[in-house]
Amino acid sequence: MRDLVKRLNELCDAAPFQASWYLKDFATGASADRRGDVPVPSASTRKISIMMAALAAVHAGKLALDQKVTIDARYQDNDSGTFQHLTPGFWITLRDALVMMIIVSDNTCTGTVVDLVGLPNVQRYSESVGMTGTVHRYGIPPKLGPDNSLDRVTTTTPNDQGLLLELILRGTDDTAAATRLQCTPALCRLGLDILSWQKLKTRLPSLLPLGTKVAHKTGTGHRCYNDAGIIFKADRPLCVLTAYTMGVPEALADGTPGFAAAYQLIGRMARRCYDDLGNGGRRLA
Repeated sequence: MRDLVKRLNELCDAAPFQASWYLKDFATGASADRRGDVPVPSASTRKISIMMAALAAVHAGKLALDQKVTIDARYQDNDSGTFQHLTPGFWITLRDALVMMIIVSDNTCTGTVVDLVGLPNVQRYSESVGMTGTVHRYGIPPKLGPDNSLDRVTTTTPNDQGLLLELILRGTDDTAAATRLQCTPALCRLGLDILSWQKLKTRLPSLLPLGTKVAHKTGTGHRCYNDAGIIFKADRPLCVLTAYTMGVPEALADGTPGFAAAYQLIGRMARRCYDDLGNGGRRLA
């Protein structure tokens, strides 16, 4: 783990923007982080806790996965996902709204789900599971332009997202972990499945072997590009890796678009983890 941490930090040190991360090796239980407890803009990685808060409400009998959710025009004034472009007034199930919120980061569904659960309840839920550095400030992100100062956006930490992802994984077959998430193992399995159906694969999965399972959620904000997920190898959970960037320039000195550089950094970090941890700590040649 020590050599891997050194390599991850070297990758981040070479980037002309801030990068932070959290890593948990499931084989040994070892963990490490870089600025892991420092708040950063969560962007859409916040939706993992929104999904789990909704599943907790299902377990409590306050919501139902098969209940009808009407897509209202007031939720469609956003720039993320696909439902913003559709004719309002149609309905889907709550389960399908959760799926779309995660796999294509649909903010029409996100605003709908947050209103069903209640934003204060999402915040209380995050705190209850131990996400002490996470603050939910809205359902649909306001259009702030270049101003995404931390007091105006939802914030989280790499460590918080790593904790939540580990609990979801453990909760799939550990009743105590599921109970901490106010869910059942079946609901945790659904949450993990939804994360694994992610369609936005240009960050953590981008340099992994074709077909590698990654249960994750991306996040994009002004000059920040994030991804948080569980990386598998041969259907075995290998590690949790959460990666966050801030202050990404529009373009690097060599002309590379800043977003592309952030994507490449996160992809290279994931590949380092995959190779080192998947090879018993010995990096492949």
